[in-house]
Amino acid sequence: MASKEFLAFLENLLTPERKALFDKVLQQRTNHLTVVTEDVYQLHNTSAVIRSCDVFGVQKVHVIEEQKIKKIDREIAMGAQKWVTLSRHDNSLKCIKQLREEGYQIVATSPNGEAIELTNFDITKPSALFLGTEKDGLSQEVLKNADACIKIPMVGFTESLNISVSAAIILQDLTSRLRKSKISWELSDYDKNEVKFEWLRKSFKNFDYLVKKFENN
Repeated sequence: MASKEFLAFLENLLTPERKALFDKVLQQRTNHLTVVTEDVYQLHNTSAVIRSCDVFGVQKVHVIEEQKIKKIDREIAMGAQKWVTLSRHDNSLKCIKQLREEGYQIVATSPNGEAIELTNFDITKPSALFLGTEKDGLSQEVLKNADACIKIPMVGFTESLNISVSAAIILQDLTSRLRKSKISWELSDYDKNEVKFEWLRKSFKNFDYLVKKFENN
């Protein structure tokens, strides 16, 4: 983690308005929920999910790309990739193992009949929300290893939603309930400093120069 002195040095280079915005957004960030996309080939869908995570305050996003490795579509993410912590994985089972070790329950999103309706889902435990493609859904590996399965209630003829739409609906519901609850959903002081440092690092094009300037003072 960056030293408090270095963080203060970088923060002093921000405008007061920018610094206040960083602090305000940090207060609403959470690691209680994290989002995982599995083999979502359409760049605009993955990018839109990342944007929804930023909008609703979910800091960590995981992208599993077993079939084809690709870059996040920066134009559609609209800069959101700068503000979330993005992790990439090439294997679903390895990703599940890592998330379990970090204390998350594995939650699959699927319209199947046994799934819990979104509004009835228990938000008490830290949860990793797995999202698959609209056409094929999640892999059997994820579904077999899931601790819970949730679905969005639907009353029309259509049985599925685009992944980016699903992500926005799910995150709006869960984060809204989370903030109204007594659950300790906020980032720890350590995590706040880690995230703030990453935001600051990405805010300055001359970051390497600033590091040298700080070290020479």
